[in-house]
Amino acid sequence: MRVVLQRVSEASVKIDGCVTSSINQGLVILLGVSTEDDLTDILWLVNKISALRIFPDIGGKMNKSIVDIGGDVLLISQFTLFASTKKGNRPSFIRSAHPDIAIPLYETFLKEMQQVLGKSIFTGEFGADMKVSLINDGPVTINLDSKNKE
Repeated sequence: MRVVLQRVSEASVKIDGCVTSSINQGLVILLGVSTEDDLTDILWLVNKISALRIFPDIGGKMNKSIVDIGGDVLLISQFTLFASTKKGNRPSFIRSAHPDIAIPLYETFLKEMQQVLGKSIFTGEFGADMKVSLINDGPVTINLDSKNKE
């Protein structure tokens, strides 16, 4: 599983021209599911994301987590995170999980994240053509890969 985390002051997602979800201070999580992913990947990512100290404390130092600040989360499915550009100029998505595998894992990620945060999180729509708008705060953008835990 791969995620791109973006610390935001606000964000929203539109589907068919209508805003379907929006958040204030928090995280936009772009989530990519591969053919090799399972529950262990979800649990590692949820625990890592919820504990990352990427929000400023009173002194401006990145010392608080999303849990500490009670921030919002906007979760967006993003199969293109597993694009392979090794050959040619058109990306291949062969490592991206098909919806029959990816949707249950996405939904499990959503439930686990909600449980850790102790509140509902906002989402886009799996497989939809979404327009995501955000104001990246910092900017702070972090990539995580459950198979390459750097």
